Amino acid sequence: MSKVKTTFFCQNCGTQHPKWMGQCGTCSQWNTITEEIIQKEEKRTWKQSSATKTINKALPIAAIEIRKEQRIHTHNNELNTVLGGGLVPGSVILLGGEPGIGKSTLLLQIALQMQQRILYVSGEESQSQIKMRAERLHSKNSNCLILTETNTQAIFKSIEENEPEVLVIDSIQTLYTNQIDASPGTVSQIKETTAELIKFAKETATPVLVIGHINKEGSIAGPKILEHMVDVVLQFEGDRNHTYRILRSQKNRFGSTAELGIYEMLSNGLREVTNPSEILISEKDDDLSGTAIAATQEGMRPLMIEVQALVSTAVYGTPQRSATGYNLKRLNMILAVLEKRAGFRLGAKDVFLNITGGIHVDDPAIDLAVVISILSSNNDEAIPQNYCFAAEIGLSGEIRPVNRIEQRISEAEKLGFDKIFISKFNKFSQKEHNIEIMSISKIEEIYHLLF
Repeated sequence: MSKVKTTFFCQNCGTQHPKWMGQCGTCSQWNTITEEIIQKEEKRTWKQSSATKTINKALPIAAIEIRKEQRIHTHNNELNTVLGGGLVPGSVILLGGEPGIGKSTLLLQIALQMQQRILYVSGEESQSQIKMRAERLHSKNSNCLILTETNTQAIFKSIEENEPEVLVIDSIQTLYTNQIDASPGTVSQIKETTAELIKFAKETATPVLVIGHINKEGSIAGPKILEHMVDVVLQFEGDRNHTYRILRSQKNRFGSTAELGIYEMLSNGLREVTNPSEILISEKDDDLSGTAIAATQEGMRPLMIEVQALVSTAVYGTPQRSATGYNLKRLNMILAVLEKRAGFRLGAKDVFLNITGGIHVDDPAIDLAVVISILSSNNDEAIPQNYCFAAEIGLSGEIRPVNRIEQRISEAEKLGFDKIFISKFNKFSQKEHNIEIMSISKIEEIYHLLF
């Protein structure tokens, strides 16, 4: 019997070490190196019997022809938008998210909606449990085959028998291959099973959708190399206390990473939200102080979101600064600008900021709405509900221009806003608009206009 060979892997970054160490020299994490058994032999994974090995030749870049990628429509417009138009044949897509956020529901719902022959492989649930979820989704699709298996060799045998056009894996952490003598979920097993799935996808031009667990830091569990191996990395996020979910693209070799999709979690599955501005702006009867509407942009999609602020006297000595859905450091910068450049005394007051809808916004165009909501709460004067704002705040207190201002104006006009406040230095077409465009250059100027 041959001697069992072992090596040491970092569970955080996947780096291989010759011996055990307390700290990984690559990612500097402590107590993440564990011993795993490896088997050095010829690996027999997925192999297309009819395929012959071809040798690629180097070509001049001018001689390379650009071919338009043929995409498979998923019958889910939000997912199509995030992917860049649909599933690319031969692509491997990794979907991550917190437990219970709806990853399995999303992929099962897509599998039941598509017309292609789909093999849904689950290593976490039984076939009866998946059937119960499918009945809850009120969707019946005879083209969707359910397989409960965790061994990749058995999965590939089922693939040869059924010849699916799309493969769904739930989840990658439950799979294992016989070529490595290690437990499922370890670094070596995740790397090897993912490599087998990628080899299958590329050789057969079959899209593979894979669900991945996340760790306590919020990143996908397993080695970081897992995200480098796949073609697309999607993040399904949201607060389980809210019904809305956001699908973001963190990596996409076939499209933009700036797009996002919004869903509403209902008892019968995930509903696509075609007009996100309706759910991000709360309905209220009276004008309330401390609220302002910002015209933001997520990829190519304009959104109108509500910014809420509360400014009160600090009763515990040290003023508190808190932000939900907004960068706290940027909030501190804006408060410093208001204190230094505009003369507002906020240093001894508590400031709390909230972006409604449970989403996180990084667009600097909401800076002006943040300033207006803070000043509105400080003065206890309400801003008219039909006003919106789209501008960035500079360190000298100037109102800076933002990109895609035409789309922001059109979205505000479509949703019935009467006025939009933008930077004086923004260039836009002078065509006739049904919304009044207010161009400003300083914080003091907009303060005198509103208060």
